[in-house]
Amino acid sequence: MTTKLNGKVAIVTGASRGIGNAIAEQLADLGAKVVINYSSSPENADEAVKLIQEKGGEAIALQADISQLSDLENLFTETINAFGKIDILVNNAGLMVNNPLLEVTEEEFDKHFAINAKGTFFACQLGMKHMENGGRIVNISTSVNGQMFPAYSVYAGTKGAVEQFTRQLAKEFGPKRITINAVAPGPVNTELFTEGKTEQQIEGIKKMNAFQRIGEPEDIANVIEFLVSSQSQWITGQTIRVNGGFI
Repeated sequence: MTTKLNGKVAIVTGASRGIGNAIAEQLADLGAKVVINYSSSPENADEAVKLIQEKGGEAIALQADISQLSDLENLFTETINAFGKIDILVNNAGLMVNNPLLEVTEEEFDKHFAINAKGTFFACQLGMKHMENGGRIVNISTSVNGQMFPAYSVYAGTKGAVEQFTRQLAKEFGPKRITINAVAPGPVNTELFTEGKTEQQIEGIKKMNAFQRIGEPEDIANVIEFLVSSQSQWITGQTIRVNGGFI
């Protein structure tokens, strides 16, 4: 374990598995105290906390449905109760169910925007209220926004909103010296990506980037590590596409 983030407190939403889990573990390895937020996977969240603690790190699991403002407020309050402050916020939690236009329901549309867009926006609002000066916010977008994939319109629309939130809020966070950036992964080897895809489809997607593979959660976590460090103090309002040349 290194000490690069010693004394820092981080919230990672949707951190019980996938990219969020890799981010949380890496931040803990760097010395941060980490809040593993989850919505409906307490066993996975507890296992993530256990693994961090076994390596000498500090972590707790907190349940919150980020589409509900009351849950988000409780997440921030409980984090401060446990660790005294918040320095880092990674808005990773998200939903992706892809359907062609004629099959999209109002319920599906509303749920995507409630989690991916509304949840991220109000987490940033609470970050403005509660985060320490000099903090770091990273929002997770998607490299799909640079493509034209059938059936991805709702998901890509929510992430387009996330990128605009990131850009427009940068100067509002400036007086507190808080940077806010977005990371847009390409295809990553997680359940969110692989579910519902055939092996043939996955192989075809691998061929769409420069390295003939899909990403791993650690590929994304490595970029997050930079964006939450002191070395990133002159970068804000940006979207970084982390995708192996996918687009």
